[in-house]
Amino acid sequence: MKFSLILGLIACFTLALADHDTLVLVDNLNVRETHSQFFKSLQDRGYTLTFKLADDANLVLSKYGEYLYKNLIVFAPSVLEFGGQVDTESITKFIDDGGNLLMAGTATAGDVYREIASECGFEMDEESAAVIDHFNYDTSDDGEHTRIVVSPKNLISAPTMVGEYNTQPLLFEGTGLILDKDNSLVLPILTADSTAYSYNPKSQATLQARNNARIVFSGSLFFFSDEAFNSPVAKVHGDKIKADLSGNKALAVHLSEWAFGERGQLRVRRVQHHPQGETQGSNTYTITDTVVYRIEIEELKKGKWQPFDATDVQLEFVRIDPFVRTTLQKKPNGVYEAIFKVPDVWGVYQFKVDYDRVGYTKLYHSTQVSVRPLQHTQYERFIPSAYPYYVSAFSMMAGVFLFSFVFLYHKDEQPKAKTE
Repeated sequence: MKFSLILGLIACFTLALADHDTLVLVDNLNVRETHSQFFKSLQDRGYTLTFKLADDANLVLSKYGEYLYKNLIVFAPSVLEFGGQVDTESITKFIDDGGNLLMAGTATAGDVYREIASECGFEMDEESAAVIDHFNYDTSDDGEHTRIVVSPKNLISAPTMVGEYNTQPLLFEGTGLILDKDNSLVLPILTADSTAYSYNPKSQATLQARNNARIVFSGSLFFFSDEAFNSPVAKVHGDKIKADLSGNKALAVHLSEWAFGERGQLRVRRVQHHPQGETQGSNTYTITDTVVYRIEIEELKKGKWQPFDATDVQLEFVRIDPFVRTTLQKKPNGVYEAIFKVPDVWGVYQFKVDYDRVGYTKLYHSTQVSVRPLQHTQYERFIPSAYPYYVSAFSMMAGVFLFSFVFLYHKDEQPKAKTE
C-alpha cells in the first residue's frame, strides 16, 4: 500500500537544557568509528560523550536521585534488552524529568525500540519492514531500492529545527514511523515521496513533550553515519537529482543542536505594565483605563541569550475568557508592547502571553491584576446623554415657580353689588 512516509526522525520536547553531559549507548563500539563525524560535531560544540554498550550490566542514568546525564543518545538497534538499571520505564522517566533523547534504529530494531516509540506517542513499522521507492533510489543502492534520495523540500518548515538553507538532497535507509495525526506534540521532520511504500517504510519524526523535553527518533541509523555524510547523491530516475555530497551532515547537526537545547529555547526576561502616562506599575486598574504592557523575550543562540525576533506574539487580557486579544508590537532589544483600554467590566484579570510555535519551547507567562469600578468622585457630573432629563427637571421647576407665583399673588376681581 502506497502512502506518504515519515522518514525516521521524531522529536519530543521536555525542558531542553543545554547541559553537555551525554550518555551514548551503542550495540558495538565500532559505531564510534562508523559515525565519527557526527560524534565529533558534538564534541566540537563542547559535549562530553560517555560511550557504553547498551547491554552493559553497570548502566545507570541516575544516582541518589540526581541524573548523571542531561542527554541520551541510543544508537543500538540490535539490542534486545538494556543492561543495568536502564529500561523503557527509566528512559521514559528520564524524559519526563527533562532529559533529551536522540534515538536511531534500523529496519531490524528490536522490541525495546518499539516500546520506547510507543511511550513517546508513535509507532515503528513492523520488524524487518523498510521504505522502498523504485523511482527515487540512489545509484549506490544494492538493488533493493531501499537507499532512497529525498529532496530537502520534504523537510518540515521549521528553520529552528532543520536549519535555514537546506539545498542538498538527503540519503535515507531505514524503517518507518507511524504518527498519530491527533497528537499535536509529534511532528514529522522528513517525509518520503508518494511513490514510496513499506514492505517488510522508513520514517523520521519529532515530538515535543508538554514539559518541553525533546526527543528525536530516527528509523535510520545509516542517516547519521560517515558513509551517508560523505556519499555523493545521484537519483536514478525522474529529475536526475545529483550532488557531490549529501545534506545528511548539515541536517544531523541542526537536529542535534535542537534536540539538546542549543536552538529554539525562549525565556521571559522582564515584564512591565502600568497606566498610560505613568511610569509606576500597578496591580489595580480602573475600568476604561488605558494600559501599557511590555514583555521582554530572549532566545538562546550559540550559547548566548539574545533578543527574540518575531511578529506573531500575542497578548490576552483574560477574566475566565479573553476580553482583549491583541498582537504585541515589536520594539528594539526583544521588547514587545501593547496599549489597550481596560474593559468596562470589573473583576480579576490576567495579562497572559502563551506562545507555542513549531521548533520553540512553549513560552507562557501570566500576571494577575484587579480591575475595580469607578469611585463616586470619578463619575462625570453632567452626562451629555442625560441633557433631556436635565431640561425636563428645570422646566418642571420653572413651571412650579410660575404656578406658585400666580397662585399666591394673582387676585380675581369681585363683582360689584347692584343698588336699586
